[in-house]
Amino acid sequence: MYRYSKHYIHSKMALTRLSCVLALLSLHCYVSILAVTLRTTNSAPWANEFESIELSCLIESISTTRPRIEWKKIKNGEPSYVYFGNEIAGDLVKRAHIREPATLVIFNATRADTAHYRCEVTAPDDQKTFDEVLINLNIRVKPVIPTCAVPKSVPVGKSAELSCVEHEGFPKSQYQWFRNKEEIPLDPKSSPKFFNSSYVLNGDTGTLKFSAVRKEDAGQYYCRAKNEAGVSECNPQMMEVYDINIAGIILGVLVVVVVLLCITVGICCAYRRGYFATQKQTGSNYKTSGKGDGVDYVRTEDEGDFRHKSSFVI
Repeated sequence: MYRYSKHYIHSKMALTRLSCVLALLSLHCYVSILAVTLRTTNSAPWANEFESIELSCLIESISTTRPRIEWKKIKNGEPSYVYFGNEIAGDLVKRAHIREPATLVIFNATRADTAHYRCEVTAPDDQKTFDEVLINLNIRVKPVIPTCAVPKSVPVGKSAELSCVEHEGFPKSQYQWFRNKEEIPLDPKSSPKFFNSSYVLNGDTGTLKFSAVRKEDAGQYYCRAKNEAGVSECNPQMMEVYDINIAGIILGVLVVVVVLLCITVGICCAYRRGYFATQKQTGSNYKTSGKGDGVDYVRTEDEGDFRHKSSFVI
């Protein structure tokens, strides 16, 4: 019988433990290889309209040599194929291709491409045979030239409203107003030039409202619509501010009153002089019919009422 030293026994136990750890690691790696696993570098990419965009779908682990790869577009809750049977399908035909192993590249992207996209990989030879990644794509659209409405003239002290709107930009446009090429701040108190102005500017709706216009508010106005894709502006329009002529208004009212008074006096004088008197007809002229027909007509008590008397001459 052999006796082993304590050092030898401890060494043997250490080797046994190391073997177990290596066996577990080998088993873990084996299981990992048998599971298809996907990932993406960007789950919410974006691009400006008419640019190219890449939807990454990377295969981290797989043992199947020829997996089945599919891409689906999900818009308004309805899925449709954009890559199926190793071919581009749907509205991406001639505008996209697959870059190995499974990344989808879209050329000349349009606003209609904004949607959710799902990359699906099926690996029949793996223990875990299926995996997918979901990508939310947004295509930004530059605003078109906005429609601007500026009143041509406003009296001092009256209210005025300027409007600016466009419906093409995505994301939704924000609006800026300019007077004589100088930006109008959201808060008039933040600028010495606009400190006494009584306006409210809404950058979301594009409205610029003056509660009481001043002479200093006159000028060339234009609006700018902007988002992450770009900016667009409408042409400048002139808004004039004029004083109300109180003396002229009073004089005009007096002239109208005098004219109406003269007309009234003239009508009264005409009535007194009999220009508007009506001449009454007295009596009635009737034409008596001849007796050649052998019929006599007799007048009754009621004037104008005739009846004939049966008198025939044979």
